[in-house]
Amino acid sequence: MHVLITYDVTTTDEAGKRRLRRVARLCCDWGQRVQNSVFECKLDPAQFVKLKASLTALIDESTDSIRFYHLGKHWHGRVEHIGPDRSSDPDAPLIA
Repeated sequence: MHVLITYDVTTTDEAGKRRLRRVARLCCDWGQRVQNSVFECKLDPAQFVKLKASLTALIDESTDSIRFYHLGKHWHGRVEHIGPDRSSDPDAPLIA
């Protein structure tokens, strides 16, 4: 499955800045950053459950938020991009 993850972590104190770095680092381990707080991840259901639990454990649910958009198998038709695209297609071959 293809999942788009967005997050908003409050950074008014050092603990918030630390949470933001940890959330971003965890998302980098599982997917590709497409904007500052937006990641595209290609995951199987078990990986999604694990990632969601890990992210939930990192944030402060009273001030931070995370959104998961399930784009499915036919995500290419659901994503429109304008401007420089620095991302790569996760379904494309790694060697051209």
